[in-house]
Amino acid sequence: MTAIERSRTVAVVGAGTMGQGIAQVALLAGHRVLIYDIAAALAADAVGFVQDRVERMAAKGRLDRTEAEDAIGRIGSAAKLSELAGAALVVEAVVEDATVKRALFAALEEVVSPDALLATNTSSLSVTELAAGLVHPGRFLGLHFFNPAPLLPLVEVVSGFATDPAAADIAYGTLLGWGKTPVRCADTPGFIVNRIARPFYAEAFAVYEEQGADPATIDAVLRESGGFKMGPFALTDLIGHDVNEAVTRSVWESFFRSPKFTPSLAQRRLVQSGRLGRKSGHGWYPYGPDAKAPAPHTAGPQDAPAKVTVVGDLGPAADLVDLLEEAGIEVAAVAHGGPYIQLPGEGQLVLADGKTSIEFADVVYFDLAYDYRGATRIALSASEDTSEQTLAEAVGLFQKLGKKVSVIGDVPGMIVARTVAMLIDLTANAVARGVAGAEDIDTAMRLGANYPAGPAEWHDRLGRDWAYDLLHHLDERCPGGRYAPSLALYKLGYAAGDEDGGADDDVDDEADHEPGETE
Repeated sequence: MTAIERSRTVAVVGAGTMGQGIAQVALLAGHRVLIYDIAAALAADAVGFVQDRVERMAAKGRLDRTEAEDAIGRIGSAAKLSELAGAALVVEAVVEDATVKRALFAALEEVVSPDALLATNTSSLSVTELAAGLVHPGRFLGLHFFNPAPLLPLVEVVSGFATDPAAADIAYGTLLGWGKTPVRCADTPGFIVNRIARPFYAEAFAVYEEQGADPATIDAVLRESGGFKMGPFALTDLIGHDVNEAVTRSVWESFFRSPKFTPSLAQRRLVQSGRLGRKSGHGWYPYGPDAKAPAPHTAGPQDAPAKVTVVGDLGPAADLVDLLEEAGIEVAAVAHGGPYIQLPGEGQLVLADGKTSIEFADVVYFDLAYDYRGATRIALSASEDTSEQTLAEAVGLFQKLGKKVSVIGDVPGMIVARTVAMLIDLTANAVARGVAGAEDIDTAMRLGANYPAGPAEWHDRLGRDWAYDLLHHLDERCPGGRYAPSLALYKLGYAAGDEDGGADDDVDDEADHEPGETE
């Protein structure tokens, strides 16, 4: 694939942290690099910072001394924009203001050659809008690096409405040569990561607002059952609520206030109160030398049932059968009906499906896990009508498997299951609309958001109807459009359906027996 030659100059406009990081990446890839900032002193300082980092890398043995000395000699600052005339690529990393950026690129067009690529590192503005008014908009695109740019491999290569495919190909090939992992996407609000990631925050906040569980418990369930590296409450405290909520609000506004992206009122209150997270000393959690981290709700010890009956195919939770037997619990199997685990007291244990426990006679729901064998915590939900015996047996069963158990409120879809279903739905819709390919979205979410699996991979693992059915049930219980499954998600199930005609006629794909019924 065509890439910019190493002998050509790469220019970075903006001497802040991101600009320095991008300059370092290009420099260590072998290019001559120029940094420009409207404040010349800042550009000179940025050059010094990059040179110091390269020097430290060599001192630690992470870079050959000769290569380091060569790199240190290839970076400099530009006092005037006209000094960037020979650059083959100019990457902008200035303030997130469309007016400022458009003025900058208009000025750059008068300086650089017609074949030079112009790129913005914006994370929230429209690449198409920034290109409007340029004489050569075809060579303009987005290169969204993630911070810190030298360490994080992902770069979103964003094509605006007028971007020439050849320009995107050159940028993509150049990034590959720099050792990055580029993904292609169209110019859409939030691009890939900031668009697809919204449910990770939104569903956790919704469970909290519905009084389903406290932040510490929700975070623990998503980490220890869902496999996510950080919970959304801790993560937004780290990001800063002013920043995270602004991104959510921007995506929501850009999608004409779609209910799929509705911001959280609880997070809005944090911003209004000045509780912005770690940087202010308080967010969802308190910080500081005397702050005590809240503990997640963990159920007390209960006796495990000696025997259970597995009715039907547990699908995504099928590994539980082996785990139960390994734990010394006798397992009987009934092939037809279900799917659920019949407990000795006649109650049933059912995988989260978007319904609520109160709808059935004596049901405890359990949440989805990325890996039931490796999960260290499982969430259960029950209603006020659930018998104490059934809940105790369900808690004891998972404790026997070596899991901590968090009992949450009777929230449809629970925590991990509704989050993953929404991620899958947004991904299916984005692929159908040509935003990006499924493989690129999976790569972006693994590398850019540190997810245990990409949404398309989740979909393949969970089955063609799983996410659609769960969201369909959620939409019935929480109407308004937020959980309405997309046509794209339905088509995914239909395309993977039986050879004799696609998906089942009953799109709900209801089991032979609902929870609450027995053989």
